[in-house]
Parts: sequence; C-alpha cells; structure tokens
Amino acid sequence: MKEIIAIIRMNKMQKTKNALAGVDCPSMTANKVLGRGKQKGLQLLQPEIKPEERKWNGMRMKYIPKRMLSIVVDDAEVDKIVKTIIRVNRTGEIGDGKIFICPLEDAIRVRTGERGEEAI
Repeated sequence: MKEIIAIIRMNKMQKTKNALAGVDCPSMTANKVLGRGKQKGLQLLQPEIKPEERKWNGMRMKYIPKRMLSIVVDDAEVDKIVKTIIRVNRTGEIGDGKIFICPLEDAIRVRTGERGEEAI
C-alpha cells in the first residue's frame, strides 16, 4: 500500500475530485492547508510601481492557500492516480503543486477491524 499526498491549487479541487472518481478512486481525505514553495510566497504587486522598479517593493504573502489530498491505494494503482492528478493540475506555472508517495505499513478499518488491503 502507498499513501499519495498531493498539494494542489484550491481552484483545481473539484476537477481533481471528478477526475479521480473517473479512474475508480472514490475515497480521499482533503484538507485546507497553507504553504509555500521555492517562490517564497506570492508577491502582491503595487500597480503604481513600474515593473523595472518592482524587485522587492511589492508585499509578499508568506503562505498560499492550497488543498492537500491524502489518498491510500494499492501499489498497482499509484501510477494511474499520480498521472490523473498531474493531468488535471499541471498548468506549467509556478504553484501547480507537489505529489509525495509514501510507503504505508498498515491500515485498519475501525468499524470491522479489517487490516491491510481489505481496510482500504
């Protein structure tokens, strides 16, 4: 089993959810998160400043609102799920997100006590 953790743009959540349902991935956990990548936040530009003078004259938003998805799948499903997330979320611009794939030792369904693959 693997856990796929995807950080995506807020406005891509519905399309991502629909696309994942279309490839038989009906369950996930989604959280609103704040974060930043290498760009160190969004630069909020002041329109009265000329582009050549902007450098650090704009204010920066330290953290950007995103969605974090947690999806637990069989090892065989990882590639399909990751490709789907990338297809929906890639714009080619800074801030498209990140995907992390983590090994998962075990899963337990609380209601029935099922473990492993049966629990997911």
